[in-house]
Amino acid sequence: MSMMLQFANVIVFLGVGILFLSVSLLLSSLLRPSKYSEEKLIPYECGENPVGSPWIQFNIRFYVFALIFIIFDVEVAFLLPWAVVFKKLGVFAFAEGLIFIAILAVGLAYVWAKGDLQWVRPEERYER
Repeated sequence: MSMMLQFANVIVFLGVGILFLSVSLLLSSLLRPSKYSEEKLIPYECGENPVGSPWIQFNIRFYVFALIFIIFDVEVAFLLPWAVVFKKLGVFAFAEGLIFIAILAVGLAYVWAKGDLQWVRPEERYER
């Protein structure tokens, strides 16, 4: 019985959260307009009229470049707190930081060797 009382706060919190979510979804479905205007149905709504089809294919290089940037950006965010306090943590933390930087360097070398850092790649030609 006492074990159940220890988790009472968690159970009450989950219950209130589920109730709040259910009520919010129900009220929003009742209050929102069910018929949208023609302007709301266009795919690009920021004051400009859309030109062409919205279903164009982007070059995958945009996504790859963005993912590479995000990966290395997040890693730098991990390095900042380490760089601030690594003197207090000692030699072990310094070695861990060097290993982390080495892993980043291997990832950068891999991406560079693969050619993903080049914005315009030379065309690969296949001979038949």
